[in-house]
Order: sequence, then structure tokens, then C-alpha cells
Amino acid sequence: MENNLLITTSTSLEGYKVKKQLGLVRGVTVRSRSALGNMAGNFMSIFGGKSEIYTELCENTREEALQLMITHAKQMGANAIISMRYDANEVMQGMTEVLAYGTAVVVERAE
Repeated sequence: MENNLLITTSTSLEGYKVKKQLGLVRGVTVRSRSALGNMAGNFMSIFGGKSEIYTELCENTREEALQLMITHAKQMGANAIISMRYDANEVMQGMTEVLAYGTAVVVERAE
């Protein structure tokens, strides 16, 4: 756990005890789809099925928000994040904000 951060959507980590709550941490990113990506996505929607272009965009955007949140937590001295969530909102047409957030904590193994 020295360089790694434990992250859970739960309010606790099994086998660990929260020693200190450091507060809210978040990572925010805003992404837009390119005109070319929109054309390819629209073309794929004609045939139905999974849209690889939009799936990859969403996954990359969530990962970026997650990494920003992790950086924020480490700067605060956390070794874990509990109650982690994602949120997404359309800022304007074709531009989406993705927020990763949770509670930064210091944990230690339970005895």
C-alpha cells in the first residue's frame, strides 16, 4: 500500500480502520467529441450495436478524472478513498464534464 491508493465505493474498507478523514477529493475533466468522431459515431449508429468510438472516449475520460482525483488525494496525504463516485454532465452540446469524487482518508490494517 506504500505507493498505491485503496479506492472503494463503499463507506468502509474491509480489514482496515479509518484513522483520519481528510475530506472531499475530486478530479474533473471536460471532453468534447471531434467532428470526425461524431461522423463515425453517427455512421455506426445506423447499424446499431456497441459504439467503440464513444465507449473509448467515455472510458478515457473517466480514467482521466480518476487519476486527477488520486493525485488530489495523495497531495492531501491520503492512502485510501472511500465512497468514490462518478458524475457526468453535458456542459454544452458535444462537451461533457466527468467528475470523480470521494472522501480521502488515512487507513491502517485492522488488528
